[in-house]
Amino acid sequence: HAGCFKPRGAFYSLLSQTTLPKSVAAASGGNHGAAVAYAAQQLGVKANIFVPKSAPKAKVDRIQDFGAEVLLDGDNYAAALANCEQYIQAAGAFSIHAYDDITTITGQATVALEWLEQVDDLDTILIAVGGGGLIAGMATYIKQVTDVKIVAIEPTNSASMYQAMANATPTPVTPTSIASDSLGASLCGKNCFALAQQHVDEFICIEDEDILQAQTSLWNDYRILAELGGAAAFAALTSGKYEVSENEKIGVLICGGNTQFLG
Repeated sequence: HAGCFKPRGAFYSLLSQTTLPKSVAAASGGNHGAAVAYAAQQLGVKANIFVPKSAPKAKVDRIQDFGAEVLLDGDNYAAALANCEQYIQAAGAFSIHAYDDITTITGQATVALEWLEQVDDLDTILIAVGGGGLIAGMATYIKQVTDVKIVAIEPTNSASMYQAMANATPTPVTPTSIASDSLGASLCGKNCFALAQQHVDEFICIEDEDILQAQTSLWNDYRILAELGGAAAFAALTSGKYEVSENEKIGVLICGGNTQFLG
């Protein structure tokens, strides 16, 4: 309903509480905000979503369609998050972090559970990374049940997890990729980093032109409507940045479709 995987984490965060909160707040580049808004609407909880001024109109509209109050605040995700945290302290709203809360990570892990139930003979899975919640959850679950190789894919110009791995600690970056509205964390999550460091096998960076070409290919060749961040993992394959071995069976996660892409 929210056009991406993120409602899994939002619902799990809310439903894992002993009592549902009266209000919830979240900061988002767009998709997490839509997910929290949708979960809150379904559960009868008031939602306030802080998004940067640069958030795509398609994503802001989707958040509002789910009845949440949208606060366009800050020039980037980090600024929106800071404003959201101030609001949470003042209003006492329940917080759902976009990627670094363990309940969010656990909810996202259900993508892997369902995937492996449907396809049980994969060799490799390619997963796009923003703040790291999706890959942290998926990789942690997958490595408990199988030896499938997990590959993290990030835009070169928004590579917070790649830089964290290079420096052995979460390291601030300045996201400038065209996919930064969904893959634009300036700092990967500490919990996400620790889990990815343990369970992810390879980290690859791709260029913006790779993402644009992959998005176009998904639509022209398969009629799959993907946002830029959603096309990133596929871009690693189509660009050749991920080198495929003979007879290797690969799963590619197309993780979001909130876009005004016209083909």
